[in-house]
Amino acid sequence: MAALLGRDDQALSRVPDQARHGWVSVATQRFGQTTALSQLLLGATLGFGMSFWDAVLALTAGAVLLNVVAVGVGVIGQREGLSTALLSRWTGFGHAGSAVLGLIIALSCTGWFGVQTGLAGAALATTAGVLPAPVWALLFGIVVTVIAAYGFRWMAWTSYVAVPAFLVLLGWVLLTHVNAVGAAFSAPPGNSIGMLTAITLVTGSFIVGAAIAPDMTRFHRNGWDVVKQTVLGITAGEWVISLVGVLLARGLGTTDVLGVVTGTGGWIGALIVVTAVLKINDWNLYSASLGLVNFFDAVFRVRISRAQVTVMVGCAGSFLAAAGIVQQFSHFLVLLGVVFPPVAGIMMAEYHVVRRWRHEMISTRPFVPRSAPSWVPATVVIWPVSAILGEVLPFGQSSVNSLVLAFGLYVVAGRFDLLQMRTRRATTRKIGEAKAA
Repeated sequence: MAALLGRDDQALSRVPDQARHGWVSVATQRFGQTTALSQLLLGATLGFGMSFWDAVLALTAGAVLLNVVAVGVGVIGQREGLSTALLSRWTGFGHAGSAVLGLIIALSCTGWFGVQTGLAGAALATTAGVLPAPVWALLFGIVVTVIAAYGFRWMAWTSYVAVPAFLVLLGWVLLTHVNAVGAAFSAPPGNSIGMLTAITLVTGSFIVGAAIAPDMTRFHRNGWDVVKQTVLGITAGEWVISLVGVLLARGLGTTDVLGVVTGTGGWIGALIVVTAVLKINDWNLYSASLGLVNFFDAVFRVRISRAQVTVMVGCAGSFLAAAGIVQQFSHFLVLLGVVFPPVAGIMMAEYHVVRRWRHEMISTRPFVPRSAPSWVPATVVIWPVSAILGEVLPFGQSSVNSLVLAFGLYVVAGRFDLLQMRTRRATTRKIGEAKAA
């Protein structure tokens, strides 16, 4: 029955060597994540309020920051073969902290899954002229749920189809508004946007995806593959799609490029929306399922099937999208994104510098350590303090501020032996010794 439903994809164990994939397969999916509609809208916002070259500079600076975060935590995921939530048990968060993180990841990713599903449903309903948007949203959500339930391999094949289709369709829209290219170097049509604000927008648009990179990079074969996949996927995504948004906004004199795409492109416009949503929404659902599997294991000591969780979460998210309820929580979802930069900072500080639990992780390969700290009091303080200070400091960039603060504070705590923790021995069941499908 489990085989018919989907694949567990080592949700609570290390990804074995035989289940690893070539870097191109993973890079295509990473590129698919960063070529989302949000990047098109980001580019339109920058193009409307900045010169072309200032927009390029902001996108480049933001991409560099995102690459640093994604590579820093992604290499950890590749070496240990563990998902983000499970990995966090031995990278500064402990058993209880990983449960909280897993739940936050699940809430954030499920919420964005619902928002994007509702967007696809509205586009299909407008174009088709039959069936209301809620029905289209439900149908689309079910399709994505099936893909995510069958795991990484199905998601890879989906990206092979959806990514090229999205690029071709988007290129067609740009060519139909060829005057946008001529307007590239003219004065920005809207209110001016400062460089720091622009970089904040760029990093904020994908900081969650960068922070939970281990969910994807655990399927890589070596660290160099992580670097190639991340740099190519994130940088190309920021430049290609966001710059298309810049050109369209400057040529059309509006930031409502999504309205232009769906309003003038007919089925092409609808397919742009569908392909854009499809290649990021399967990962939203996938990461949500990994977070929940870890949560139930950490809190209730119950091992549940990732595929079954995917089906339940996907159906719930699809119904919420069809009902239009999830749209009311978009501001809450943005707020959740604030907590992720410190997570990456703490994980990198623990694994690469402090190394309190690194030896235990390495020595137990290919299994998962049987014990984990119950909770790390220092992290309980550092995590929220870094997130809050990162947002309120009057200088710097908020995501970078909070990440650097978390990294620095955790290193200081480790150097001065302030990482007092309560350790739960034998609390982690032999989750790595059972070979998952």
